[in-house]
Amino acid sequence: MLKKYVIKNLDCASCAQKIENMIQKRDDVQECSLSFANELLMIESVHEIDIDELQSAIQKLEPEVTIEEKGQHQSHVHHHTHHEDACGCGHDHSHHEHHHGEDCDHDHDHCDCDHQHDHDHRSLDKQGVLAYHIAGLDCASCAMKVESAIQKMEQVDDAVLNFSTETLQVVPHSQVNKDELLIALQQVIDHVEDGVVLSYKDEKRIIEKPQLFVWKDNLALIIGVVAYIISLLLKSQSYAVFGFVIAYILIGYEVVFKAVKNILRGEIFDENFLMSIATIGAFLIGDYAEAVAVLLFYSIGEIFQSYAVNKTRSSISSLMDIKSEYANLKTNDGVIKVTPEEVKVGDILVVKVGEKIPLDGVIVNGHSLLDTSSLTGESVPRDAYQNDEVLAGVVNLTEILEVKVTKPYVDSTVSKILELMENAASKKAPIEKFITRFARIYTPTVVGLAVLLAIVPMFIFEDAQFTEWLYRALTFLVVSCPCALVISIPLGLYAGLGKASKLGALIKGGNYLELLKDVDTVVFDKTGTLTKGSFDVVEVNGSDDLLMYGAYGEFYSNHPIAKSIVAKYAQNIDESQIRDFKEVAGKGIDVMIRQKHVVLGNASFFEELGIAVKEPQTVGTIVYVAIDGQFAGSIVVADQIKETTVKGIQALKSVGIKNTVMLTGDHHRVAEDVAQKLGIDSVYSELLPQDKVGKVEELLNRKQGYVAFVGDGINDAPVLARADVGIAMGGVGSDAAIEAADVVLMQDNIETIKDAIVVSHKTNKILRQNVAFTLIIKIGVLLLTMFGLSNMWMGVFADVGVTLIAILNAMRVLR
Repeated sequence: MLKKYVIKNLDCASCAQKIENMIQKRDDVQECSLSFANELLMIESVHEIDIDELQSAIQKLEPEVTIEEKGQHQSHVHHHTHHEDACGCGHDHSHHEHHHGEDCDHDHDHCDCDHQHDHDHRSLDKQGVLAYHIAGLDCASCAMKVESAIQKMEQVDDAVLNFSTETLQVVPHSQVNKDELLIALQQVIDHVEDGVVLSYKDEKRIIEKPQLFVWKDNLALIIGVVAYIISLLLKSQSYAVFGFVIAYILIGYEVVFKAVKNILRGEIFDENFLMSIATIGAFLIGDYAEAVAVLLFYSIGEIFQSYAVNKTRSSISSLMDIKSEYANLKTNDGVIKVTPEEVKVGDILVVKVGEKIPLDGVIVNGHSLLDTSSLTGESVPRDAYQNDEVLAGVVNLTEILEVKVTKPYVDSTVSKILELMENAASKKAPIEKFITRFARIYTPTVVGLAVLLAIVPMFIFEDAQFTEWLYRALTFLVVSCPCALVISIPLGLYAGLGKASKLGALIKGGNYLELLKDVDTVVFDKTGTLTKGSFDVVEVNGSDDLLMYGAYGEFYSNHPIAKSIVAKYAQNIDESQIRDFKEVAGKGIDVMIRQKHVVLGNASFFEELGIAVKEPQTVGTIVYVAIDGQFAGSIVVADQIKETTVKGIQALKSVGIKNTVMLTGDHHRVAEDVAQKLGIDSVYSELLPQDKVGKVEELLNRKQGYVAFVGDGINDAPVLARADVGIAMGGVGSDAAIEAADVVLMQDNIETIKDAIVVSHKTNKILRQNVAFTLIIKIGVLLLTMFGLSNMWMGVFADVGVTLIAILNAMRVLR
């Protein structure tokens, strides 16, 4: 059984790892995962675990930590093993652990990166919840500190801070004044993080574009630069040192102040602390000019870095700008503006030209062109008429529409898409897990080497000068922050997820985005995926009235084939002419039509009746017809191939898919005909639903590349869950599709899979470039420093400069 717990008062990632390791060693535990960022503990156990006994065991390691069972309403986590395995890598370990050699190491520690922090996407759905917009947060660890501080407030019962969407939800204690609470919240935030501004979520905010340099915010830096230049000009004078001290204080006071605050909180290996120690150390050994210059370069680099981060986040946010901020509700007193959350099912909304449709509904009045590109990636607008269903998030282009709401906002297309995208950031890709482990090891290692570099040469070299080796050690400290990777990797992954969503593919995690590039086999369900899933009569072999007898004979049947024959006849049917209707399950129909004895059915039915049939040449489902005991002819019915399918298969082969497979319950002749028309490599026919899982298992056992399965997400849930990557067709209208699949395509077009694979390749290529570039530069500068061939300037470039380049490179994903 899988149990989820919210874990409180856990304030360090290494402690989280200790707790996870302890629980994992228990005999009654099969899998355990503790996500430090989300404060979520997931345990898959043989039998139910006593929560008090579990808390007691945890508190032996960490006395302050408490746990509580997570409420079912708080999460929309998948319940099948494939998606929510304890390590979060997206594989079913009962099969794939050895098959793929995947390194699934339960590493869910927090990293200081641009990463979603939303408690496993829990939301507060209690009465009286207040929503705020929180601006100025530029790292996930800062978000966690802010949230933790707010949760400890007396005026607050509960709080959740979603870093990705810059949203703070608060359940206030009873009898709290709303405006007073906002002031109190802001005071607590100011105590924890400088420059973070809170405002009501529903306030109209002017969204300002990220600005590179705001003069009034950097007056101290500007005056510091002037003081530094004057000190350089007077460098030969003994009093110049006072000018450098003033310049250092003006330029670096924020860095030093943050370092002191973090030390008081117990965070020593912080970028501000390392930069402070390095520059103060340089100051103490007499390198005044360089100490100030390095701090100046660092501060300017931070300005550029912050701008780049905000620019990237702004670009990603614009991709997901699909929610309407208001809805025009039609009432007896006229049209009023309300928030989408206030609208009820059955309400009538007025959607003006240029507005987004706020909620899913049906057009009750009007006809217009709709821009669906924000949902499906489709650039061509589509016509929408009265009684057509419309989805939230699409833009009305030409005429005013009245729409009757069919789903509340929480269940609307927009809400589901935004939830999927926000939650996607919580599923770490392998490259992200590597960065988390690397960051945890790299900084302490380099700091340790810096200490050794300052001390050891004193005992080895006779002419060693302490100030020289101390300078080299201080340069080591400057290079010891892995910011370039910790910021740029999650940013790049989230940009990739945003880009794929813009093209109509909702990928439910960075792990699946990374996996897509290694897919070499795509397995398709036939009906509804490659074909339309609607039958049409393609051939009638017999006399002119054969289709009439077929339509009358099939009139009382609900089978899709029967309905297609009636639709093809397209004339009124006189039911008084039909008598003694008998449907033989799996065989056919026996009926009296216009005083004639008519039998319709398959070949085996006619064989039982002893009536010889003539098989037509056309491939499809054949309905044979006999009148008064004599064979009269046949009607051929076939499922129609979608217009986009052939191009889609070709597109997949163009991006490296080596093997395309089709699974179907159809007769082998029909299946092979469809496969030949589409250019499918392998086909398995006459399968029952459970047989499809078996065939996918066979493909997974080949021990080659990854296998993706594409289905409609309703009948194919077991196979979607079993494949390495499950891809559901046709949008977020189906809850089954969202639950079972790893990728949801917003339109019935398999060409979108090619787009998602291209984004995966591009994203992963850029991320690998960032890892290689960062490590080469940092290791290179460290080696040069050891041999005295670098200076602190190069160290700052290896820190801030490389981070900036890595962020700018990550932004290329959006292009």
